[in-house]
Amino acid sequence: MRDDLADWRQWLARAVVLSYAVAAGLAVVLFTWLSDQAIDGFARLRAWEPLALLIWTPCWTAGLVWLTRRFAPGAAGSGIPQVMAALSPQVPPQQRGLFVSLRLSAAKILLTSGGLLGGLAIGREGPSVQIAAGVMQHAQRWLPRRSPLNHDGLLVAGGAAGIAAAFNAPLAGVMFAIEELTRKIEQRNSGLIIAAIVLAGLMAVSVFGNASYFGRLRVEHLTWSHLWPGLLTALGCGLAGGVFSRLLQRSLLGGNDRFSRWRAQAPVRFAFGCGLAIAVIGWVSHGATDGSGYDYTRRLVEGHLDLPVLYVTLRIVATWLAVWSGVPGGIFAPSLAIGAGIGSDIAQLAGTDQGAAVLIAIGMTAFLAAVTQAPITAFIIVMEMVDGHAMVLSLMAAALLASAVSRWISVPIYHRLAMAQLMRLPVTTAEPSAAPAAADPPAR
Repeated sequence: MRDDLADWRQWLARAVVLSYAVAAGLAVVLFTWLSDQAIDGFARLRAWEPLALLIWTPCWTAGLVWLTRRFAPGAAGSGIPQVMAALSPQVPPQQRGLFVSLRLSAAKILLTSGGLLGGLAIGREGPSVQIAAGVMQHAQRWLPRRSPLNHDGLLVAGGAAGIAAAFNAPLAGVMFAIEELTRKIEQRNSGLIIAAIVLAGLMAVSVFGNASYFGRLRVEHLTWSHLWPGLLTALGCGLAGGVFSRLLQRSLLGGNDRFSRWRAQAPVRFAFGCGLAIAVIGWVSHGATDGSGYDYTRRLVEGHLDLPVLYVTLRIVATWLAVWSGVPGGIFAPSLAIGAGIGSDIAQLAGTDQGAAVLIAIGMTAFLAAVTQAPITAFIIVMEMVDGHAMVLSLMAAALLASAVSRWISVPIYHRLAMAQLMRLPVTTAEPSAAPAAADPPAR
């Protein structure tokens, strides 16, 4: 105890890390507020003149892709693959700024909010990982020599803090750090890392209150009548999520098809085409596919099952096109919206409207687990929305089943895209075999 109290370096390191954890949480809070303002701005534009979106969305999408490629290529995509790439031992210290930095965090906040202002079907949770990691990484320059917390520990803490603040779920942030960013946390740093994650999450709670992002699911009790619809939901979401994950990877990594060549040769014009298709889908669906899907997911969670026809299919296509266009944005919130829609559809087909909340929760958990292949994180995120513990085992089983089905169809998306990120390293520092060849190495 005397040695611990006498070592001023440890206490200085702790003070620096916790201070930056507060800053990371506040950065995500600012990002959340700006994203909400962007969503409201797009809603006002739609209310004013829906047909104007057929011009606004494609032009805005093309402009965002041009800005991203010109000024901040490392900010493209969800941001999670960039953080994973920065954790790779293949990346020398002087090249980490290609993937994570304060500059990229600022660009990510503005560009992703811009995507939501354009009505694109993207989420802010994945970008929150890169934003918070960029803030936390900056703490390294203030740490004393021989500090027990290294660069990797700061990135892990920052990325997990982003999830914790975005979902108001610190436990989900801790599990995300273990499940996706690293397979273990060193025992000597675990307490400090967890404290930083919790502190960042508390910043969101202090501003937005202790409320779930998508509302609260009220499940009174489970019966045997939920067994077969629940199993069908988990399997269906596992299949659909695996196909969706594979589709995203195939599109982003490129190939020899016509569209991949068009994307590689004229990325801004390709983004305009994607934006135009997204605007048409939004017009046909009367706005149901616009944005991250927060409003419709919240309505489903609250028991309003009045989804438009083909909502799930149209949202899958809109999300795919938004991601493929190359704008900064994540897939967590759209995946939860798609999973909720699948659960609602199966509940109505099975004639179990009274127990729809059960299937909606299972659908959200299963589809997110299938797309990300991070079942524990997906389970905890949705568990935070459920009142009581009646569904703990059911959600856990659905996440594991859907993730297992998805692995038969697709490799883990973030790990694959992180390998592609390493192709952005200069030739002199990159290993030729570090990543699979791609026609147009994506900034995702």
